[in-house]
Amino acid sequence: MTEVKSPEVSAPPAGVPGEPDPHPNRWRRVRPYLPLVALLLAAVLPYSTLQLPGVFEGPLNSPGTLQLLAICLIFGGLAAGYDLLFGRTGMLSFGHALYFAAGVYGTDVLITKAGLPLWQAALLTITGGSVLAALLGAVALRTVGIAFAMVTLAFAQVGAILVARDFGGLTGGEEGLPLDVSGLPAALVGVTNTVNLYWLALAYLALVVLVVHRVSGSPTGRVLAGLRDDERRIGVLGLDPYRYKLVAFTLAGGLAAAGGVVYCLIVGGASPHITSSELTLSLLVMVVLGGPGTRWGPVLGGVLYMYLDHRLTAFGTSTAVDSLPAVLSRPLSQPLFVLGTIFILAVYFFPGGLSGLASRLTLLRHSLRRPSSPRRSLRRPSSSRRS
Repeated sequence: MTEVKSPEVSAPPAGVPGEPDPHPNRWRRVRPYLPLVALLLAAVLPYSTLQLPGVFEGPLNSPGTLQLLAICLIFGGLAAGYDLLFGRTGMLSFGHALYFAAGVYGTDVLITKAGLPLWQAALLTITGGSVLAALLGAVALRTVGIAFAMVTLAFAQVGAILVARDFGGLTGGEEGLPLDVSGLPAALVGVTNTVNLYWLALAYLALVVLVVHRVSGSPTGRVLAGLRDDERRIGVLGLDPYRYKLVAFTLAGGLAAAGGVVYCLIVGGASPHITSSELTLSLLVMVVLGGPGTRWGPVLGGVLYMYLDHRLTAFGTSTAVDSLPAVLSRPLSQPLFVLGTIFILAVYFFPGGLSGLASRLTLLRHSLRRPSSPRRSLRRPSSSRRS
């Protein structure tokens, strides 16, 4: 009589990569609510008196800190809107700053020069920015590739020249155009009401993220993703790539114009530096830094870039930098040099942007926690005979 002993199989330890998660639905249940939690925390932030030395110059509820955070939120929304072109559709536009400038100057001119109330000026400005994006996009999208980028850059340069030369006496030229606050609601005027402008910037960011997310998850968004990957295949399927790209271009321009409305209220006017092509290049850096084509990457990139841009300017003129040797103080006093260095390091070490940082850290942690598997014998278990 022969008895065969089967080898014992031990259960794999919980949490080992490649093995089933003992709690597979825990993270899935919590994850959809994380954006809502972040929004609530950002909304109640002005009620906090917490001080972060070295991060902000005053407490979180101080007007200076709230204004800085509001500007960061605006550019986070701008980067998310620009990602609709670059990251999700594959269109490299060098003239996106034109529609943001149209929102800023349009709001300022309609309120200061025409005397319109805020809601009318905002509605006309957003509509005009969308129409402008549709008209210019209809021309620029007749080209592809680098030609498309150059055409959008040419349109932006024309807008910058018109602003700098004070076209029609409306823009104020190189000095800019201060905003007449006498016709604005009292809740948006004054240093004490900076918190209301912060909430307005937060609402703009939430609106842009919602619109971009809804578009990306719709059939139109899937077509835009197909255009980014292979435009010829979309044409073979019987769809018109030109129309879909024009829709994305117009929508991104309208969102940028809406951001210009809020930005005009926050800074209290318009200045010609927002019409330069450097702003569009900054938006491109924000998207690449955060992670193109992701849901929260461009937002994180825009917020971080603008925060560093403002804080590094103050850091470069501080006594700590001046006391350093000239070899170090000169480059550190230039914010663009420091930002460029940070961008190069981020792209080199995190090619997918900040949005892929969490997954990379998770993989690294799992690889460090993975136990070494014992060598398995290639021989089959021997059988013992009993008489």
